[in-house]
Amino acid sequence: MRWLNSILTCLILTITAAPLLAEEPYKHGPDSERQAGVPQGEILEGSYTSDDVYAGTVRDYYVYIPAQYQPGETACLMVFQDGASYVDVERDQRVPIVFDNLIHQKKMPVTIGVFINPGVFSQETEGGKPKRNRSFEYDTLSDQYARFLIDEFLPMIAKKYEVKFTDDPEGRAICGISSGGICAWTVAWERPDSFRKVLSHVGSFTNIRGGHVYPALIRKTEPKPIRVFLQDGSNDLDNAHGNWPLSNQQMAAALKFSEYDYKFVYGEGGHNHIHGGAILPESLVWLWRDYQPKK
Repeated sequence: MRWLNSILTCLILTITAAPLLAEEPYKHGPDSERQAGVPQGEILEGSYTSDDVYAGTVRDYYVYIPAQYQPGETACLMVFQDGASYVDVERDQRVPIVFDNLIHQKKMPVTIGVFINPGVFSQETEGGKPKRNRSFEYDTLSDQYARFLIDEFLPMIAKKYEVKFTDDPEGRAICGISSGGICAWTVAWERPDSFRKVLSHVGSFTNIRGGHVYPALIRKTEPKPIRVFLQDGSNDLDNAHGNWPLSNQQMAAALKFSEYDYKFVYGEGGHNHIHGGAILPESLVWLWRDYQPKK
């Protein structure tokens, strides 16, 4: 039994030495739950192979069409990177439920949601799995991903599902988590003529592919007409790429210095959807406040 005692001793030492992670104190409110009498939008899904900007990549996507949308009319647009994590109504963000409730309450405009996953190269493998293109697409500081969305992907969605997105950049928002968060900012930064609302959850404004320069760029560049909501927590990542909480605080400080329309919610959460999902309704109400469609 000596070997069993040794194993038990090692387990006890490991458990007592490991930090205990407390449950995060963020819970969903009523706008993140199904409500009686609220019309539910339709969720469609598909797969897309790029033949242009990211030639050869394949990605899944989902399209949310609100019940209030009338064919032939023009709707607002909100794009979500890492779309599967946002469209799933059983997970933390529950975007379709929140959209249903807020659109019904007229706290946000009639908005079509486009949820897009990063691409993979199905013919190339890494460790036996398709090679992922996520970091290249999301962390690169250029207009490449913006061109993919604006010139290639969104026109395909509009045509395939016979929907019309507003051309008004004030009526077009973009969102993401982690590298998807910095990607959302990059799209608006590069193309404020197409997107002027940004929602970033635990954004990777760190040196993965040079994103740590954004606070300096914001301070030294003429302010752009972007409204941005940042969420992060004190238990976010700290690694060779940088310190995520510090990077988000630097972003917020730069946005304040340059007098952007911004809001920064800083809590105690980690690198996950929990806090961002809990405050998603408030985030969207703030982001879409005072929006008036162009006639």
